[in-house]
Amino acid sequence: MNRLIVLRVLVPFLFLTLSCRAQEGHPAPPQVPDLIIFAGDTIRFDRQDYYEKMDRELISFTYMHTNSTLMLKRAPRIFAIVEPILKREGLPLDLKYLMAIESNLEPKALSGAGAAGLWQMMKSTAKEYGLEVTTEVDERYNIEKETVAACKYLKEAYAKYGDWMTVAASYNGGQNGISRRLESQKEDSALNLWLVEETSRYMYRILAAKMLFENPSAFGFNDVKPYPLMQEGKKVKVSTPIESLVDFAHENGVSYATLKGANLWLRDSCLTNKAGKTYEILIPPANR
Repeated sequence: MNRLIVLRVLVPFLFLTLSCRAQEGHPAPPQVPDLIIFAGDTIRFDRQDYYEKMDRELISFTYMHTNSTLMLKRAPRIFAIVEPILKREGLPLDLKYLMAIESNLEPKALSGAGAAGLWQMMKSTAKEYGLEVTTEVDERYNIEKETVAACKYLKEAYAKYGDWMTVAASYNGGQNGISRRLESQKEDSALNLWLVEETSRYMYRILAAKMLFENPSAFGFNDVKPYPLMQEGKKVKVSTPIESLVDFAHENGVSYATLKGANLWLRDSCLTNKAGKTYEILIPPANR
């Protein structure tokens, strides 16, 4: 469909939606604060361009109800797994908001470009940071392992830039690209760079996410019931091939669907394991 036609149809619809919600008494978006402390760094909004970019993301989070609600419902479940790893790796807990922006906290997330998992790693990057990615095993869907890999990237980037907003920009735009722009534009922070809109918005979306998760009621989200935490189960170590994960699941008292849901990194119905590696497969409580 012609892009101009799409805009002519979509824009009036969006204005109508916002107008209806305002009439229904939905609160206005929160005001842009004077400053935000992110990962120990202070970001001030005393410049008009900073203010307007932040204001845009606060409006977006307020009125994109489906997306914001799902993120709030998923957050306790995902953060309970990710926060201890960030802490163990010596990284600020605020970096979990970068992950939230990457995937909307959907562990099965897969982008059109091929980035996968909560941290949305590309295949080449995942392999560079120690993850296995094959047709049968994709550790980008292993929350713990992908988080450890992301921590390696974040530490490396911080050692280079010394500024968490620039680290965040590099996670979206790549270290090489951000480094070139810092040099060519003679700046020391990505917040001061002229960037493609996706990367420019990315930094402010992370800050808006921090505000959303810390105070959802300010965005009009009250009494959002979170999904329960992941159920504890047993981990079975496997170092031999598994011809049928269906049979393996039933032998361990769960359905194939339950097994796959708990082990998203298992990407096929078998585990050939020609290298004889040792894998840990989670067997959750039976629900069939």
